[in-house]
Formats: sequence, structure tokens, C-alpha cells
Amino acid sequence: MSTTAEPARKAMPSALTFDRHAKCSTTKARASTLHLPHGSVPLPIFMPVATQASLKGLTYDQLRDTGCMLCLNNTYHLGLKPGQAVLDSVGGAHKLQGWDRNLLTDSGGFQMVSLLKLATVTEEGVRFLSPHDGSPMLLTPEHSISLQNSIGSDIIMQLDDVIATTSPDHARIKEAMERSVRWLDRCIEEHKYPEKQNLFCIIQGGLDLELRKQCCEEMVARDTPGIAIGGLSGGEAKEEFCKVFVSLLLWIAFNELTGHRVDTCTGLLPENKPRYVMGVGYPEDIVVAVALGADMFDCVWPTRTARFGDAIVSSGTINLRRKIFEEDFRPIEEGCTCTSCRPVDQGGLGLTRAYMHHITAKETVGAHLLTIHNVHFMLTMMGNIRQAIIEDRYPAYLRKFFSNIYEGDRSKYPEWAVGALRGVGVDLLADS
Repeated sequence: MSTTAEPARKAMPSALTFDRHAKCSTTKARASTLHLPHGSVPLPIFMPVATQASLKGLTYDQLRDTGCMLCLNNTYHLGLKPGQAVLDSVGGAHKLQGWDRNLLTDSGGFQMVSLLKLATVTEEGVRFLSPHDGSPMLLTPEHSISLQNSIGSDIIMQLDDVIATTSPDHARIKEAMERSVRWLDRCIEEHKYPEKQNLFCIIQGGLDLELRKQCCEEMVARDTPGIAIGGLSGGEAKEEFCKVFVSLLLWIAFNELTGHRVDTCTGLLPENKPRYVMGVGYPEDIVVAVALGADMFDCVWPTRTARFGDAIVSSGTINLRRKIFEEDFRPIEEGCTCTSCRPVDQGGLGLTRAYMHHITAKETVGAHLLTIHNVHFMLTMMGNIRQAIIEDRYPAYLRKFFSNIYEGDRSKYPEWAVGALRGVGVDLLADS
């Protein structure tokens, strides 16, 4: 690679420890514990997103009740409001929002995609026009890290140059990948509190496996406490999504994802660090990515979909606004132990699908109650995944998971998932 700076040769101080407990004997799935300044986090984990220091539809007491140990804030938005001066005055985002467990902050790089019309990218950084009042803001790698130091998050992300994976501009994707490496060096230099905040690098390179490989080698050489894979939730085909995983996480390159030919190549990611796949949060994506060796996930989907009346259940999702639920007096999900579903005599609300149908999209409390359920469902799913890995039955878990969603009809299984899992020894179409 050209135009990249010399990597930091000395290992960064780390405010985390990463304990590996079990690895699936068939797939690359692994169960670990990530020890952070505000408590230990069981991995694999789904992280709810509280973009502006507030989780839509949930109080922090209710989030604690789910067992959540790590959630997200967004640097770009907190930098705009309440602003760095307020964060410094109050002593960081933990105190601002009353959250005594771990926080991870996105650097603001994603806004290069989501707010593209308001942003201009140069080597210096990203110039935004505020979506609030149109005022200009320059987000440089140094400013992103300074903001995250003020936020006080337990895991902070480098500022990366983010390009939608569906972009046809290969030269721009290559430029962004190389710039992300240079920006990581600037982030490392600026980071004031490596002994209490963990800086993660972010691997970019679009869907070009060679660019991803080059970026990974450069990022790994910087020896940050954790590694993230960015740019994989921007509308790319699932087959392409998996090829990137296969190249970076599996250390196996598929010549044809849906075929049977597999070539082993050199390992790229270290085993002794957490692997965070940014912006990925649909259950099907997560269970496959875990099989490919990923540890950490985040997405706004569980909270956002609740506001549209969608409940996440073991058979997929159900929209409770539909008339078929008008006289359905079962809980949202049979056996669910969330506050919304749990019977009254067990300390829950004992709510039924019929009641949720009655209030969903009519009363704000409907979205609130569904958010409780959806976040609880996702965290419970991750706990079940972890237990299956520890007990070395993750392939069986995968088969049951897809059977539940597609009602046992294997012809409906998505080709991308079948191909990806076949590459790690799990054939969803074969009789178990």
C-alpha cells in the first residue's frame, strides 16, 4: 500500500482483557468474556443503540433489566448536542445519561454515508452541515478522538473514511481504505486515555477482498485492543457480505460462495482480540456471522421495528397491527421472560397479542412495550447462542433456528446463508 504511515510498533495500552472460553468444534463460533472498565461483557453480544444518549422506547433501568452490559452512543450526534463543553462539565456520557455499565461510541464516520448530502471528505477530515441548524462542523480524526475522550466511552472507534459498499467507484473505495489507515495513526496519536478507553480500528475496503486483506494487515500491525469490520450493512448482496467475512474471519476464500470449492489461505485476524461487525443486527445475519467467528454486533433495527408494530419472535417477525391478532390472547412470544410477556404472577405485565394489536400504532406506550420485548429477545438470543457454543452444539442451534423461521421448509432457506454455513461445516439442507 502507498500513502500509509508507519504503523505504531509498540502495543497500545489496553483497558480490556479478553478471555476465550469455548470454540465450536465445527464452525468458527467462539464464546468469550470481554472485561471492560464498567463490567464484564459476555460474547457473542448484541449491543442496543442509544444514538443520542437515549435508547428510543426504553429507560436505562429497563435496559439493565435485560442484562445488557454494553450499548452504543454516537460521537457525531453528541458532539453537536449537548456538545463537548457540557460533556466535560458533567464528567462524561455515563453520568449524563445515568448509565453505569459500558458504552461504545461510533466515531461519526458512518454519517459520511447517512448524511452524505451534508458532508465533504478531505484528507483533513469531514466537513458536515449540522442537520439541526445547518451550521458547519469539521470532524477530524483528532476531534473525533477528543470528543470520545470527553464522552468517556469504554470502547472508542477510529474515524474512518466510509464508502457505501454498493459504490461502483473502485478508486474512491481504495482511497477511503488507505485514508482510514492514515486516520487510524492520527487517532492513536491523539488518544489521551488508552489506559481506560479502548480504541478499535475499523477495516474498510468495500467488497474488494484484496483491499480488505491489505487494510487488515495494516490495521492489525497497529495492535489496537480490538478490531472492527466496517461497511457491511449498506445494502450489499448477502453473498458479498459473507465473502468479506470468509476472507477476514474464516481465513477461507470461497471461489464460488454457493459451490463446494474452498481454498484455505493465511489467517488475517488475531484470535486473542474481540471482533466487532458494525451495523449488523438482523438475527439471520448474526447467527451466520457468529459461525464465521464474529463476536460483537449492533443495529437500530430491534428498536426501530418496534415503532412500526413489529415484534421479533422465534419464527421471524410478526406485525401486531394486522387484524389476525385482534383476538389472539397468547403472549407476544410463548415462553418469553421479558416484562411485557411474563405473566403477572411472575412479576411481568402478562400482555397479549390482542392487547398489543389494540394499542400498537395508536398509543406511544405500544412502541415502548414492544421495544422492551424486542431488545430482550435479541439479548436472550445471544445468550442462547453463547450457551450453545459452550456446550458445543452450535450446528444444532443453527439448524433449529432456520427451521423455526422457515417452518421447516428447507427450500426457503436463503442461498447466501446455506452457502456460508456450508463453508464452516454446517449443511442446513442435509438431514441431521
